[in-house]
This record gives sequence, structure tokens and C-alpha cells, in this order.
Amino acid sequence: MKSFTKFGGIVASVILIAFGIGSIVVGVNGRSEVRNTLKQEQIVGTPDMNKQIANKPVDTGAKAKLFADGIRKHTLEATGGQLYSQMGQFLTADGKQTSDAKAAAIDKATGKPVPNAARTIWVTETALSTALNTSFFAESVAKFAIVMGVAMLLIGIGFLVMVFRLPWETAATTEARKAPRPAAKPSVA
Repeated sequence: MKSFTKFGGIVASVILIAFGIGSIVVGVNGRSEVRNTLKQEQIVGTPDMNKQIANKPVDTGAKAKLFADGIRKHTLEATGGQLYSQMGQFLTADGKQTSDAKAAAIDKATGKPVPNAARTIWVTETALSTALNTSFFAESVAKFAIVMGVAMLLIGIGFLVMVFRLPWETAATTEARKAPRPAAKPSVA
């Protein structure tokens, strides 16, 4: 039974080490992919954004999240503080918002109700912010994979040490107990 237990411990250790290394590799590759993709987009923060990205390239997931926050701020400014859900779909003849197609002004070129262009800004903001926040999330997952990989690697190495060290220590302790103890020599006073 001892050799089976030792073999099982070795197998478990090797599996943990392999998964740890694999997790680290996947995490490093994922983090690198996020950063390379962001660099390709050549995004630069505007002067009024968070000081970490103002006039600086957005090249990490954390910076992408800050840039998404900046886009939201700009969109709120452009729409007078109104959210997409608070705005009418169309514009009336006097430029007011409405969701009633019958009350909307009709575009002479298309014959359709005039869309609320300010509402379209939110569609763009949502698409861009979602992509940027996905970069932040992906980089966070990559960091987590790296940390978990290191943990699995250390646990696997720890198990290997236990498998190979503890039986030796136990055997040495057992042998020491079995060995006859030398008789105590009488002390001379």
C-alpha cells in the first residue's frame, strides 16, 4: 500500500505542476493578447480624462476601463445627462424628443420618422465601452490564471517534497526507536 500511495502522490504532484505551468502560460498569453490588441487600436486618452490616461496611450485592461468611464462621461455631456432609456427614439418638427412615430417629424428624403441622433450616441458609447470593459475583464481573468497557476505549481512541488521527504524521516525515526539503547554508564562521583 505504501508504494501505491507514494505513486499516487507523485502522479497528483505532476498533474498539479503541469496544470500550474499550463495556467501560467495561458494567463501570460491572455494578458499579452489584451495588451497587444489595445496597442493596435492606438487609443489615447483625452486631456479631460483620468490623469492615468490623459494624453497617454490606452494599452492595458485597467486603462481601457478608465477610458470607457471617460467615454460615458462624454456621452452624458453630449446628451444633457440623459441615458439611452430616457430619450425618445425620434424628433418632432420642433426638435423635441418623442417615441411616438406619428408625432415625429418625417424625413423628406426617406419618408421615415427623423431619428434622435443624440440617442444614437449611446449606441456607439455602449459598443465601445463594452469592448473596453471586456479588455479589462479579460486581463483580470489572465492575472487570476497566473496567480492560480503559481498556486497549483507550489502545491504540486509541496506534495512532491512531502512524498519524498516524509517517508525518509518516518523510516529514520522508526529505525532509531528500534535500535537498542546503550546502557547508561554509572556516574562516578
